[in-house]
Amino acid sequence: MTNPIPITTVITGLLAIAQVPLTVLVSYLRGRTGIQFLDGGNQTLLRRIRAHGNFVETVPITLLAMAGAELSGHATDALWRGGLCLVLGRAIHVWAALSPRGWGLPRIVAMVLTFYAMAGFGIACLRASPLLHGL
Repeated sequence: MTNPIPITTVITGLLAIAQVPLTVLVSYLRGRTGIQFLDGGNQTLLRRIRAHGNFVETVPITLLAMAGAELSGHATDALWRGGLCLVLGRAIHVWAALSPRGWGLPRIVAMVLTFYAMAGFGIACLRASPLLHGL
């Protein structure tokens, strides 16, 4: 069977693998500190929880929109551009979130890249929908 969404499949694979160390970082520190719920006031754990949380809050919906855009015949170069923006945005965000220097400009850049992909794929889905033609 031919894969109808090969670009989305590659980006999904990369991001699925990237989520593993994020989950491990939280689990490891929970085990080391004995904090089973919430963050227990531990700032390092809080940063790890939020880095992981932000990842799982933004990646799935963006990948769904990307798959919709790809299934609708969106341009290959735009799919790669959006997918790479998502991967790069998530990588920068994790680095910024786990950095002891704080959030600042890198976090802003990371979220702009993520929102570019999220909104771009969402718009592509809406533009391709036959339900919205003529509105």
